[in-house]
Amino acid sequence: QEVLEKYYDLFTVKWEGVIGNMCAPSQAEWEQLLTNCSAFLFYGMERFMSHVLLNWLATMNISKCRLVILLDLVRSQQSYQRIANSDLHKSCLRIALERPTETAMLLSLTGVGSVVVTQWYTNLEENAERLETLFENLLTFGRMTGQTIHVLQK
Repeated sequence: QEVLEKYYDLFTVKWEGVIGNMCAPSQAEWEQLLTNCSAFLFYGMERFMSHVLLNWLATMNISKCRLVILLDLVRSQQSYQRIANSDLHKSCLRIALERPTETAMLLSLTGVGSVVVTQWYTNLEENAERLETLFENLLTFGRMTGQTIHVLQK
């Protein structure tokens, strides 16, 4: 929340989404958010793809979305229990498609211009630092996505 407030004035006028523990978005809300945006940020628990239906995503055209940033792969006891229960009903292939590289490929195939993903499990504090670095470089300094990723890698 602090990061969003700090960079609020640098965002475009049309900043929409779901913040905090308000509710879990429905598939229709995910679709609306992804198809009507030029940039999409997911900052949440576990794998982003565990929140959306694969069949639904694979058929989408989200070519208006030029950038997707997935700051996911955060694990808590509650989120681990939720994902473990959810994974019981999925095939090994389906779970494999939720990994970072596969997620980036799927999003690219749906038309997304650039995809930034977390590659391994992390914690909320580290993702908050990544978000701060991303916003600072993209919004304050006006760096390109690739330049910003190089800063993150350091």
